[in-house]
Amino acid sequence: MFRLASDDILAFLIQEARLLDERRWEDWLALFAEDGWYWVPIEEGQTDPKTTVSLMYDDRQLLETRVRRLTTGTLHAQSPVSRTTRTIGNATIEDEEENVITVRSKFQMIEYRRNDQRLFGGTYWHGLSTKGDGFEMRWKKVELVNCDSMMDGLNVPF
Repeated sequence: MFRLASDDILAFLIQEARLLDERRWEDWLALFAEDGWYWVPIEEGQTDPKTTVSLMYDDRQLLETRVRRLTTGTLHAQSPVSRTTRTIGNATIEDEEENVITVRSKFQMIEYRRNDQRLFGGTYWHGLSTKGDGFEMRWKKVELVNCDSMMDGLNVPF
């Protein structure tokens, strides 16, 4: 049985969305644990990123590469850069085990770039552990509603 996420967890999720919207990539990367990973499946119900192709699957090293490319401005696909806005809601704690809190929430993200606006929505899954007075992401999974649709250049993290 799930329960509503605490104010602290919700504040963490909102802060993560703000960092992404403000393109504060290094600060976003700092939210991840040293062995953290980020995953956007290409199939509904996909349970293992290593058994099929994914839209994005970054371990810590690939996350650092993605952030470096976004930060330096050398990513051609982000010239000009995307502007985004995210809305987070319906956050619930789904599980707690081995010092990891599994949080499920719903999101909508609007991306605007080159006179084109795209709308994405779906479910965020965060694996959080406590770190000091806050949290760090052990992992983040993004289940897009339209994960199996044609996607034109996904560069910005959800």
